[in-house]
Amino acid sequence: MAGRPAKLALANGMVFTGQAFGAEGEVHGEVVFNTSMTGYQEILTDPSYNGQIVTMTYPLIGNYGINAEDVESRGLFLRGFIVKELCEFPSNYRSTESLDAYLKRNNIVGLQGIDTRSLVRQIRTQGAMKGVLSTVDLDDASLLKKVQEAPGLVGRDLVQEVMPTGNCDWNMSLSDLGRPADFVSGVDRTDGPHVVAIDYGMKWNISRYLRDVGCRVTVVPGTASADEILTLNPDGVFLSNGPGDPEPLTYAIETIRGLLGKKPIFGICLGLQLLGLAFGGTTYKLRFGHRGANQPVLDKRTGKVEITSQNHGFAVDAATLPDDVEVTHLNLNDQTIEGIRHKVYPAFGVQYHPEAAAGPHDSHYLFSEFLQMMQGVSVNDQ
Repeated sequence: MAGRPAKLALANGMVFTGQAFGAEGEVHGEVVFNTSMTGYQEILTDPSYNGQIVTMTYPLIGNYGINAEDVESRGLFLRGFIVKELCEFPSNYRSTESLDAYLKRNNIVGLQGIDTRSLVRQIRTQGAMKGVLSTVDLDDASLLKKVQEAPGLVGRDLVQEVMPTGNCDWNMSLSDLGRPADFVSGVDRTDGPHVVAIDYGMKWNISRYLRDVGCRVTVVPGTASADEILTLNPDGVFLSNGPGDPEPLTYAIETIRGLLGKKPIFGICLGLQLLGLAFGGTTYKLRFGHRGANQPVLDKRTGKVEITSQNHGFAVDAATLPDDVEVTHLNLNDQTIEGIRHKVYPAFGVQYHPEAAAGPHDSHYLFSEFLQMMQGVSVNDQ
């Protein structure tokens, strides 16, 4: 692996030179960073990273290898992966292959051996920006020209590149390692509420959680209409996470508006943003986004602070929300919206990922709230 050169060129004119790992090739995307110390396999398989080149801030990545259990989707959708140092000899009883082999098998270009602190500083000060990562073109001028010609994320529909093509019944539950010690699984229930999960690029652990709290889960593509969903006779509707800018997803916003007041709704990440747009609000692009497993969030209803896992580059603008929508959660780093609920309709959402167990289980109560909402107990009364 040593000696294979690779370069990353940024839209601001900087070029980083390091060593390649994973696949050969050239990719473009928005360069972002994630501050998690672990969980790289979940990050790699999170469809929300579609269109992005992900940089890990923790200096050593790959030390516990890759296993068959910690996957969040059917494939890898990110464009490239950057680390300070790749661990070539992983050690873990569940590991079946190295990170290098995994990226090579899935045709993902990797870069190591650069100063990731310097790269992250560029992103923090100037914002997430376009980049080109290449193992085949090592000419700086050529790469910088390609960066300027590459498309950005704003205004693009990236959901249709990652969503499923049809409906399916979800049958997988949480693993014993991922289940809270005090959690009573309802996976064996056959009479639980029926949830239709609209998949805009859903992480599988969300549907596993819904299954474990006793729900029967039907997954439908992100383009499903309100009529198609109502025909399935759900007790509640879940709006999943997904990649990119929410505003171009007019079909999703129309569907949600067609469901408001008819079925209880719970959204996570992109699901919250789409819910906010359906409520009548607007969204905007964050400078460098929130990506990591250490984001503090205040629940304004209880005064409690949750340590959360997050992955988003857009946020709902609180000033544009109508009076019948309440902001329930705030990010304590920058005061951006992390949770909203409607005061009339049974509909709420959070911007962070309760299924990712960053706290580790600070936020799994949200699945219980959704369950109670479907059973006729309003979240407003919690």
